[in-house]
Amino acid sequence: MMKKILLAGATGSMGKKVAHLIAQLPDCELVGVLAPDATTSGEVSASVARFTQLADINLSADVWIDFTTPSAVYANTKFALEHHMRPIIGTSGLSDEQIKQLQEIARKQKMGGIIVPNFGLSAVLLMKFAQEAAQYFPDAEVIEMHHADKLDAPSGTASATAKLIAQSRKKQPQADSCDDNPARGANCAGVPVHAVRLPGYVAHEQVLFGGPGEALTIRQDSFDRSSFMQGVKVALAKIMDLDELIVGLDKIL
Repeated sequence: MMKKILLAGATGSMGKKVAHLIAQLPDCELVGVLAPDATTSGEVSASVARFTQLADINLSADVWIDFTTPSAVYANTKFALEHHMRPIIGTSGLSDEQIKQLQEIARKQKMGGIIVPNFGLSAVLLMKFAQEAAQYFPDAEVIEMHHADKLDAPSGTASATAKLIAQSRKKQPQADSCDDNPARGANCAGVPVHAVRLPGYVAHEQVLFGGPGEALTIRQDSFDRSSFMQGVKVALAKIMDLDELIVGLDKIL
């Protein structure tokens, strides 16, 4: 079937690449975009409906793809579900409580969707490897490095990695918690997470594990946003088959 897509955040760095990807897919059609400067952007076809705010949207679509901001993503996802658009959420910043609320809305609406902390396949593999390693190296810290314009810190990927590590631990770490020493980073599920925001970076993460007399480092690097498009493509291919709102690209790989 031809999937009609509404793209939120269409004029951002990721949004532009997603719009280009949609144009290349024979079973997808971009029918609308949402962005504060959507009406003035010359990068979207004139045949595509343009909206500058959520309240103005007056069309239906099969899929809502979101690459907006942490402050907007909850309202956007709620709107999509309540208007029977299956969400593919690439924006980070949703709290655990917000995700639970959105999953409940999805159940009531009988809608499927996916929240993706990271569309990069290397990042998905890093999270998987870190989860496995945590069974043997429970003492761990996460360092994530992103471009200077990234608004949220720590990143959704780093938070998700920390939670997977916490789930796999056989014991609690011996290091002091971040609550006692703020210089140790954010406390994500008991795992210190350090966020770096600098020009020149795109998206990078490393997990440091320490044990008696040895250490293990797992790292991934995304040097260009085009690396995320394979993950978006996978999400688009599977989105209509989902019957609940899930978290993580690994659930559909």
